[in-house]
Amino acid sequence: MAFPLSAANTPGSVAYLEGLSRTSDSFLGRVDVTNLHSSFSEEEKQTALKVRAFVDSEIRPNIAEWFDSAHFPREIIDELGKLGVLGMYIKGHGCPGRSRVEYGLAAQELEAGDSGLRTFVSVQGSLAMSAIDKHGSEEQKSEWLPRLASGEAVGCFGLTEPTAGSDPARMTTRAIQEPGGDWVLNGMKRWIGLANLADVAIIWAQTGEVGDARGVRGFVVPTDTPGFVATPITQKLAMRASVQCDIDLNNVRLPESALLPADSAVGLKGPLKCLNEARYGIAWGVLGAARDSFNAALDYTSERTQFGAPLTHSQITQVKLADMAVGINKGFHTAIHIGRLADQGKLTPEIISAGKLDNTRMAIDVARGARAMLGGNGATLDYSPFRHAANLEAVRTYEGTDEVHQLTLGRSLTGVGAFALS
Repeated sequence: MAFPLSAANTPGSVAYLEGLSRTSDSFLGRVDVTNLHSSFSEEEKQTALKVRAFVDSEIRPNIAEWFDSAHFPREIIDELGKLGVLGMYIKGHGCPGRSRVEYGLAAQELEAGDSGLRTFVSVQGSLAMSAIDKHGSEEQKSEWLPRLASGEAVGCFGLTEPTAGSDPARMTTRAIQEPGGDWVLNGMKRWIGLANLADVAIIWAQTGEVGDARGVRGFVVPTDTPGFVATPITQKLAMRASVQCDIDLNNVRLPESALLPADSAVGLKGPLKCLNEARYGIAWGVLGAARDSFNAALDYTSERTQFGAPLTHSQITQVKLADMAVGINKGFHTAIHIGRLADQGKLTPEIISAGKLDNTRMAIDVARGARAMLGGNGATLDYSPFRHAANLEAVRTYEGTDEVHQLTLGRSLTGVGAFALS
């Protein structure tokens, strides 16, 4: 499945960008009603168009079948590594070292194909690789980051549990260090992306008392370690072209060197730093699902004739399209601002929460509205909006529910943390 990343006159080529410049068209298409095009450098546009060409070639022709059959296409993992989107903004150890804005643009192009496939890139790069990069030893980085960046290996990130989602301090997975130095892990994790495909898992466990956030530590766990069992969750109504799993940890014995050693990994600040990376990618990614849904609605209503004229000739259709375009443009402006701050090292958790919260809500509204504009045909996999809407319900939930992000913003606004029940 070789992919010509620099073929002449294809989306992503210099000739293609020059053609856009001559016609004053935006690389984001007709949805760009606020000249978003001018906000990006030529290099950033090249990155987006390169990923778009991959999606157009390898994802769009197959995604309906993959979604319908609940199939994750393992064969694209190597191609994603070659594309340079795995651990895209991590520097060193064989990682691409691109900017955060480029990563954001890549995420939205991937999610225009499907949220589940963007999730693979997010779990691999923003969670598993990020944890090793931020908190790992030099030996852990050297062993895993080059293989994960190339797609040779797959990683996952085990934080949430059946009874501990939004409140990870209540996790019951335990890590006990024995006198000889080995650690022994026991417990369960749930909704863990890629776990049955993974070669390595970053597992967070309680080393103190349940509820003591300071006792949470992370471990680098090769998935062939005895006692590690990953079971895919089936009968999903969303994210069907991706894999989420339950993990059972039964006396998983690890050497002392498996512990993520950095001070930054002590307590919940360790996994939360990684979650913020994933949330950043989501704030961009959902824009792709919204943009693709808008394009589907615009194309359909331009061709669909009712009462003697195309649907785009009606005022109500134009009003709906206008509102969608404005919402998507506002989302892009938010993402661009957040991305520039990220590249300057100025991001804070509440800024990321604002982007993930509002852009995801907007994207769901656009996908639902686009589905309705397609009428009965919109309920099939011949068109993308219903699939995007279903996926976005899951995206809205993971890496922090709406309420978690609202409370993060509320804490910033009031100075009072209101997460715990009073």
